[in-house]
Amino acid sequence: MQGVGFHEHGDASVLKLLDLPEPTAGPGQVVVDVRAVALNHLDIWVRKGWPGLTLPKPHVGCSDISGVIHSVGPDVTTAAVGDEVVVAPGLCCGSCRFCLSGEDSLCSRYGILGETVAGGASQRFLTRASHVVPKPKGLSFPEAASFPLTFLTAWRMLMVRAAIKPGEVILVTGASSGVSVAGIQMAALAGCTIIASTGGGEKAQRARALGAHHTVDSAGDLKKQVAAIVGRDGVDVVLEHVGGETFKAALGTLRKGGRLVTCGATSGPLVDVDLRHIFLKQQTVLGSTMGSRADLLAIVKLFEQGRFKAVVDQVLPFARAADAHRALENRTHFGKVVMTP
Repeated sequence: MQGVGFHEHGDASVLKLLDLPEPTAGPGQVVVDVRAVALNHLDIWVRKGWPGLTLPKPHVGCSDISGVIHSVGPDVTTAAVGDEVVVAPGLCCGSCRFCLSGEDSLCSRYGILGETVAGGASQRFLTRASHVVPKPKGLSFPEAASFPLTFLTAWRMLMVRAAIKPGEVILVTGASSGVSVAGIQMAALAGCTIIASTGGGEKAQRARALGAHHTVDSAGDLKKQVAAIVGRDGVDVVLEHVGGETFKAALGTLRKGGRLVTCGATSGPLVDVDLRHIFLKQQTVLGSTMGSRADLLAIVKLFEQGRFKAVVDQVLPFARAADAHRALENRTHFGKVVMTP
């Protein structure tokens, strides 16, 4: 079967079409006919590599997968051939105290498809039967591939870690990204006032269409722009995943007693922060990673109810994987970049 991946780390040109062995479902497993996969910044980082990262080569990426069950293992009763499904992107042991309490992403053996193991950028994908959930009715396969990782991440950030409440003011940074597209919709569902930071122009309009009440220019003075909207007190919650200088600027918009929740560092992991501002204002900085399979089921239901919208920027074939990666790296997208076999 055909897939896409790389034999060595590097820029987008290292991505090649691959001839991969056909998978066979064993006990507790299913094989999915892949119809679409979505890219995340994680795919860029894995492709480039980092010190200490060792992966079997060739490595196949992509955490977000939608498709149709092709075959099932002999003991599988929870899925059947022909079922339209989405694959949960997180991997855990399923038996430790964190997994048993629904805190999958705190498992010591937690991993993500496409990062710690091979991902789904192939014609067929082998996974545990427990890791597939029904595809939301009414969504195309590219739309269904566009939401698992980013909506899981945003859900845990806002609903679980920050525990947002109706009436709160939420600042969402990097509003054209998948996590922020999800975060805007979740904050709107929760009855919050939303300020979205983005590149302006068409991206600002699209953020407003998703539910943002205000937009600010990410290239401008974030603190001044936010203060012009909500006053000097600041916002209740910041959803942050850009890192670097954006983290520092976003922290400056937070009110006394406010919460900043972060899940990533797209522009850099190191920040220069004056700790006095945090403890004197009694602010909280929360880390967050992915979410649970129970969260994913809740998200699927909200998609089926029409409460969430899948936002796909473009769909490209595996043969144009390098173009798909470049689109994500150049930040020309709004929403998800999706690939199809």
